Amino acid sequence: MSGVLYVVSTPIGNVADMSDRAKAVLQDVALVAAEDTRRTGVLLDALGIQARLVSYHDHNEQERTPQLVARMQQGENIALVSDAGTPLVSDPGYRLVRACQDAGVKVVPVPGASAVLGALAVAGLPTDEFLFLGFLPAKGRARQEALRRGLDSGCTTVVFEAPHRLVLLLEQLVEAGASEREVTLCRELTKHFETVHRSTAAQLLEWVKSDPNQQKGELVVVLGPSEQQQFADKQWQPLAKRLLQELPAARVAKVLAEFTGEKRQALYQWLLEQEK
Repeated sequence: MSGVLYVVSTPIGNVADMSDRAKAVLQDVALVAAEDTRRTGVLLDALGIQARLVSYHDHNEQERTPQLVARMQQGENIALVSDAGTPLVSDPGYRLVRACQDAGVKVVPVPGASAVLGALAVAGLPTDEFLFLGFLPAKGRARQEALRRGLDSGCTTVVFEAPHRLVLLLEQLVEAGASEREVTLCRELTKHFETVHRSTAAQLLEWVKSDPNQQKGELVVVLGPSEQQQFADKQWQPLAKRLLQELPAARVAKVLAEFTGEKRQALYQWLLEQEK
């Protein structure tokens, strides 16, 4: 019988977030494939887990994948971990998962911490659907296009950003006309200096500039949905436009808010656009 690939989530900061199941898996497998063996080694030492480690990252993924699959086909169980959080979320690993599936090797998730879900949980923004863009490109057209995807999205957008580019990101949002867009900064989640701060892009920019400490650590930035796209496919849209022919936008917004549960101010701004 072939072995199993366990995709194991590890803490994003607080070691106490490691589940008992994850610890048991890492203790029992023949091998732990880690993005950074030194970093994972520190975590395993803190948990009192003895395990054999092998590196698995962007630069050796193509070479290492068939080697790991071959070992599992011979009956060994292997765990895949990233530096922090859930593997494959802006981290290497999908090629190994695909290769295992193609080879008939069972792949088992061991869920746990995730910076994306952790940020969404505390952002105070809609979570019924969301767009995840991972780490934003550092510069150039690729960065502008990624930002535009987030700005145009009708759902909440989650991005990772380097600390030294946080001010730039907020400045670019303001320059793009999104100064009033709600943005939540989630910094050092689950760690001692954890920060969660929601404001408009313009206000958040000034707050971050006034406190250099907010430009340090690991960052997740959550961008509120575009109000224009947010209401694009709503079933009540034709009725709203008909009401707008008979009533002021403020009155229509109040009625719609009562019956749809949407925010009155957001509805009002959308209705004003429909009048143009």
